[in-house]
Amino acid sequence: MLTLASKLKRDDGGKTGRASGASDSTHRVSIRDRLLTKGTGTCKASFPDEDKLHHFQLAVSPDEGYYQSGRFQFEIDVPEAYNMVPPKVRCLTRIWHPNITENGEICLSLLREHSIDGTGWAPTRTLKDVVWGLNSLFTDLLNFDDPLNIDAAEHHLRDKAFEVELLLWLLSEYIYWLKWLKGKTIDMPHVSICLKLYENRADEY
Repeated sequence: MLTLASKLKRDDGGKTGRASGASDSTHRVSIRDRLLTKGTGTCKASFPDEDKLHHFQLAVSPDEGYYQSGRFQFEIDVPEAYNMVPPKVRCLTRIWHPNITENGEICLSLLREHSIDGTGWAPTRTLKDVVWGLNSLFTDLLNFDDPLNIDAAEHHLRDKAFEVELLLWLLSEYIYWLKWLKGKTIDMPHVSICLKLYENRADEY
């Protein structure tokens, strides 16, 4: 896995001859944000384009709570005005979460450019803070009282079926795979059992 720090180091040492435009965009990511690589082990950064360090993806794999064992992908864009303004973040993984919509919009206070309670973005914040914030959306910052996805929040407050619904969302990507296996001649009893448990909801995904 190529980390942000290693990418910055390689950029400093091996790309000095590139055009100034590419160099400028690369160095929009502050040197202090190398601390991103020392963050929680449940997060991993990747760079779809090696020449664009201001655009990267973050995979969050919670190790506790409702979303334990899931893997959620985020897209992060660092604008030219960073760090006077926050990065733009979107969730790429379809998820049932009170603070993330099905379209990937995120409710996280530190990503707010203007905030009256002092919890929003400030020039002193870094990408490491963003990573910790996104990671915490699945643990201590999981907020059912001030939701962006009202349906998900009300579902949790209304009954305990929230955990079942969440499990179905996490397993939805495997439903069609299970159906495919069931059509094969290989004897796999557990596939039929899984389908029997989830077949009533599979068609929703």
